[in-house]
Parts: sequence; structure tokens; C-alpha cells
Amino acid sequence: MYEFDARKVKEDLVEWIRDFFAVNGKDCTAVVAISGGKDSSVVAGLCVEALGKDRVFGVLLPNGEQADIDASKHLVAHLEIDSVIINIKESFDGMLGEIEKKLPKDVSKQTVTNLPARLRMAATYAVAQSMNGRVANTCNLSEDWVGYATRYGDAAGDFSPLSRLTVQEVKAVGMELGLPEKLVHKTPIDGLSGLTDEENLGFTYAVLDNYIRTGICEDAEVKAKIDQKRRMNKFKLELMPAFKYDGPIKAAD
Repeated sequence: MYEFDARKVKEDLVEWIRDFFAVNGKDCTAVVAISGGKDSSVVAGLCVEALGKDRVFGVLLPNGEQADIDASKHLVAHLEIDSVIINIKESFDGMLGEIEKKLPKDVSKQTVTNLPARLRMAATYAVAQSMNGRVANTCNLSEDWVGYATRYGDAAGDFSPLSRLTVQEVKAVGMELGLPEKLVHKTPIDGLSGLTDEENLGFTYAVLDNYIRTGICEDAEVKAKIDQKRRMNKFKLELMPAFKYDGPIKAAD
């Protein structure tokens, strides 16, 4: 029977982050986009334990007014990390306005939904380049499994501590880190429709997590919905397809 050892996994994650930076940025800073939710909170907490608070930098990225930005501020205060607030509203309004003027058809709802995530990641990388940083990906296995992430938005990053952990496992690691419970168990909301992630998905993370780890989903309709989302979104987790050409490569790799 599968059992999750949060303490061991937390320790393994800390060591993994240290190893990543030893090879890919010995003197670099971990740059984390802080949303105030469990995933960015846990990633930031892991990075602090792995590298020390002086080598972790938070980026808060509201799009205009963000109702729950106090949660993000609470996290950076709790971890005692330096941070910056970069409001993407002008970038979002400008980009969307330009697209609306130039596109020969109406801008889709999905475009409006995903554009902020991509602008946030662009801003996070801009900060990282100026701060000698490496960008943390904050996605978890549950969201990745059903494609609940924006490609080249929150799905991007240089290293990904949580992409093999389910939502329930991420929460357990967060509690093991001693993070504020209200952040670890904060109900995720998409920030646009006012709906929770689970309302948007049509099933709970508890059901999804159980299905991922055991292969069992008692509700046939929910199972079919999860399987369909997995099939439709699996490409997001794969490398970009590249034309195969057998020309010689003589340079050192």
C-alpha cells in the first residue's frame, strides 16, 4: 500500500534543490513567483531551507487589484525573504488592447484567461535575469495531470520541485516545513471567474489524487472527465516536437 512520508520527501526535496543549484547556478538566487497559495508557498519554503533566505527572492504579480495579495505578503514576511511587487495590469491591458485591434476575429476567452499567466512568467524571468536567478516552477502533479496550467506561463521554469507530488502531498510537505496553515490549506481560486479550481475542474483534488496514486475512481463520469483532460493536455508536459535530421554533429556536447 502506498504511503507518503512527508518528512523524508521534504528532506529529499531540500537536497535536490541544493544539488540543482550546485550544478546549475552555484551563486544564483531562487526566484519564486508568489501567488499566496500552497504551491508557491511550499516552493519558497523549500528554497529557503535549501539555500537560505538570502538566496530566495519573491515576485508578487497582481493584475490590478488582487483581493488575496495579503496572503503573498504574509508568506514573504514569514520566510523573511526579499521581494518585489510588479503589477502587470498595464502590460496586460496594452497587450490585450493591441491584439483586439489587430486580430481579424474576436479574442477568445481562453486568450484572456492565459495571457496574465504568460505575462507573469515573462516578468519573473526578467527579474531572474537581473538578479542572477533561476526561476522556480510551482506546478504540482495533480494540476499537471489534467492540464490545469498555462503553457509558457505558470508551467514554465528552470527547476520544478513539486511536479511529482499531488495536491495532498504538497500540503503535507508544507505542514512539515512549518508554513502557516492558512496558506497551505488556502482554497485555490482562478482569479478571474471567482470559481475555485475544483469548481472549474468539475471534481475534487482528493478524488484526482487518489485516482493518480491508486488507479481507482469510483465515479465513472468523473474518471472519464479526468482521463479526457489527461489526453487533451498531455502535450503540455512533453518537449516541443523537433524534426529529426541525421546530419553529423561533431561539436562537444
